[in-house]
Amino acid sequence: MSSPPPTGSISVLARFGLTRQQWGMATIAKLAPLLALLLLVVIGAIVSPSFLSVGNIRSLLLSSAILMILAVGQTFVISTGGIDLSVASIAQLTGITLGLLVVSGWSPEAAIPIALIVGVLAGALNGAIISKLKITDFIVTLGTFSAFSGLTLLLSDARPQVVSSSTLSTIATGGVGPVSYLLLIALAIAVIAYVVMFHTPFGTHVLAVGGNRKAAEALGLSFARVKIGVYAIAGLLAGVAGILLVARLGAAEPTAGSTYQLTSIAATVLGGVSLFGGKTSIVGPLLGAVVLTGVVNLLTITGVPVYYQPIAVGAVVVLAAYLRRYER
Repeated sequence: MSSPPPTGSISVLARFGLTRQQWGMATIAKLAPLLALLLLVVIGAIVSPSFLSVGNIRSLLLSSAILMILAVGQTFVISTGGIDLSVASIAQLTGITLGLLVVSGWSPEAAIPIALIVGVLAGALNGAIISKLKITDFIVTLGTFSAFSGLTLLLSDARPQVVSSSTLSTIATGGVGPVSYLLLIALAIAVIAYVVMFHTPFGTHVLAVGGNRKAAEALGLSFARVKIGVYAIAGLLAGVAGILLVARLGAAEPTAGSTYQLTSIAATVLGGVSLFGGKTSIVGPLLGAVVLTGVVNLLTITGVPVYYQPIAVGAVVVLAAYLRRYER
């Protein structure tokens, strides 16, 4: 239960037609990522003693690293009031690009930049179609999700491409002390994203377009440039995720990581990013990724059948979206 608002704020609540309950729900919504994490820790400690073991926590954070990266990319898109349903298929496409280049004789170090460029171009294509043809984000990215998935299967002949690389293997399994390289990469990306979002003109433009597109355009901001920019960032980070997924699996699987399509959105919404745009966070989606990964982890170690896991994740997302209405 949240504490009641100060007496001086009651007149403000009345002015906007808010009740104390609505004010309390708004407060809970703002703290949702942290509260969800604390609740997960408490339930995990009660249900399974091994949940809070050092080994399991390290495994959980390692498993959440790729989702963190995708959630950061999704954050830029959703902050403009859009949504990207194609991030998982872009990750698969970049992974297959890397795999095919390595199989054909390229070194992984030379193939990785090419794969990342593919991710950026795929994301920028989303933004260009949305802004130039004036089609809604949902429809465009739903279409490109199917197109990129089909292209991935076509290029790979629906077969995994084995990638043997000591560099990628070290990234996937190594670390600095107890902290894995994958997690360090995710955190470094989050720091860069935070600076871009909150300390650069581009970040200001992203929030302005998301908050009020007409007002932003009246001030001279280019909606098309912002849209292409955020989708290019999402594509780049999807490319990074695809490469790290290849590193973890030791091969480029054409269908690997398909669940990231929705969980990246789920982590972002749970993290406090408004689906209406204009309000964002970088730390929140990171916590959201940890919570969603932790829910699956807890269900797994307690022996809950795997088909219950999407139900649990879906329930968390619906609850987070419900809380967002009060925060708005």
